[in-house]
Amino acid sequence: MISVVLVDDDALVRTGLRLILGGAPEIEVVGEAEDGRAGVDLVRSLRPDVVLMDIRMPRLDGLAATRELLEGDDPPKVLVLTTFDTDDMVLEALRIGAHGFLLKSTHPERLVEAVHTVAGGEPMLSPSVTAQLIARVTAEGRGASPAGDRKARAEALLDTLTDREREVAVAIGHGWSNAEIAARLFMGVPTVKAHVSRLLTKLDAGNRTQVALVVHDAGLTERS
Repeated sequence: MISVVLVDDDALVRTGLRLILGGAPEIEVVGEAEDGRAGVDLVRSLRPDVVLMDIRMPRLDGLAATRELLEGDDPPKVLVLTTFDTDDMVLEALRIGAHGFLLKSTHPERLVEAVHTVAGGEPMLSPSVTAQLIARVTAEGRGASPAGDRKARAEALLDTLTDREREVAVAIGHGWSNAEIAARLFMGVPTVKAHVSRLLTKLDAGNRTQVALVVHDAGLTERS
């Protein structure tokens, strides 16, 4: 069973999530919290596999709560919940290591799939929404030194890759799964996994999401 904790200050949202996930095979909602501080304490107590984390909450917001959890020992997989008007915070959550994000309007089947996906070690990102997030941040940051610093750092990291590793990195930036990368780049899935493992090391990334952000920061997906 995949154990899940829900952290959201809206009781109706928690109820809806619990009903959806509670009816899915191999998923068990083991706890709920109504703010970030209570969520961190509950997760540390229950040690679930996956946490569904709202962004805007009292006492401790979802961003700070996610950072605390991911800095701890044996952290859970964190899926950030958003209504999309909090996109800058979502992007920052991904940068600090969240394993993906979901819109609160996500279809129930997609929600269940997301929990299974991140529990299995892969990020859950919507390529279309991710593209909009990156486009907005890029537009707002154009000409500002932080954006320029990120681009320079990303390009320097990508220069350490082989041509094949670079292709796999760009594919991850597009949100492709291992199976999709294997099919499109004519490789076996075990070979893709080996490339991904090397990418995590070379790009100083904690997960595939952070690899995708390096690729976006370098502007590779815009040119692909």
